[in-house]
Order: sequence, then structure tokens, then C-alpha cells
Amino acid sequence: MAEPKNPKKGGDKGAEKVGKAKGAETVAHAGAVASAPQGYVARMRKHYDEVVRPQMIEQFGYKNALEVPAIEKIVLNMGVGEAVNDTKKVTTAAGDLALIAGQKPVITRARQAISTFKVRENMPIGAKVTLRKTRMYEFLDRLVTVALPRVRDFRGLNPKSFDGRGNFAMGIKEHLVFPEIDYDKVDTVLGMDVIVCTTAKTDDEARALLRAFNFPFRQ
Repeated sequence: MAEPKNPKKGGDKGAEKVGKAKGAETVAHAGAVASAPQGYVARMRKHYDEVVRPQMIEQFGYKNALEVPAIEKIVLNMGVGEAVNDTKKVTTAAGDLALIAGQKPVITRARQAISTFKVRENMPIGAKVTLRKTRMYEFLDRLVTVALPRVRDFRGLNPKSFDGRGNFAMGIKEHLVFPEIDYDKVDTVLGMDVIVCTTAKTDDEARALLRAFNFPFRQ
């Protein structure tokens, strides 16, 4: 007796491919942000146009509005030291970073092997993401108004953490300060670096720019 034909030939393989595809998209969808409606302008962008730019012109005497420094991009970097023993920690960290940034991060890998730390070449050791335009301003808003006030024993940002070319770097010890992270679902508390890149030519201009964005620098 002939075996009945299977109308879904290769069905197991198809299901396997779908499963892999869903697994690969987990991190991407974790930080997916609904597309902004047409004509939408971020609150911090409006603040820059209406408050920051006039304030900077008055303080530094720029003759042209295009001379006024602006925030160019924000880079978020999350290193995972425990990835040496468990590479799955990097995937988890990338998922959390996607939630915080609203954008899929890139997995960073070791450039060379370091036997002392059991690091192999091309080994995943962290994640990073670069934010620009609307997503950058949205993250900036959440950072200043929500995340930093939730930092324990916060005494203000270091006003000297500039690189001499108008870029500011700061560290956050616990990524739990961001409201996107569910405390009950976190296995490991991770730290992260936030680098704010500006078009300012000097640190004084960059410091004044970030102060105008309500960055809580120590006096």
C-alpha cells in the first residue's frame, strides 16, 4: 500500500527555519520603536531650537545661527565581563540595550586574544549602539529627566569629563535606572558608558551646551 503524500513536504525543516528566524529577531524586536507620526518633533529638539540655541548665541556671541554647537550623536556601550564564562550574557545585554536605546545594537568582539583574561580573538564581549536625530533626542530626554534622578547617591556629573574636542563621556553603574528594564527579569546588573558627541570646538562650549539641556553637572 502506497504511503499517503505529505502535502507539507519539508514541513519540519520549514518550522526549524521559522524558529531560527524568530530567535534571530528577538533582539531586533526588543528595542523596536513605532515609527513617529509625520511632522513629529522630539521635545528636546524643540527645546534646542527655542531655548538652547538663543541662549548659546547670547553667551558666546555667534554671528550665524549655524555656528551654534549641537549634539551630533550619542553612543551607548555596554561591556559584559561575564561573557568569558557564558557568551549568552552578551545576547541578554544586547536585548536590554535595545530596550533602552530603541534601536538594535551591534555585538562588539575582541580584536585580539588575551590569555590572562581568558579572552579569545573575535569573542563577543559586549554591545554598542549609535543614536542620531529623533531617537537621540528621545534617549537624551529619558536620560536627563528619568534615568539620572534614579541613580543611587547621585551627586551630579563630573564637569571635567570632556575629551578636549567637545565630547562628553559618563558611566552608569546600573542599567536598572532606565524605566524600560524590568527589575524582576534581570539576572545580572550591567554598567554602561554614554558618550555624547557634539559639534562644539571647545570643552567650554560643549559644557554650556549640555548645561542648557539640563545635564546635572556638579558645581
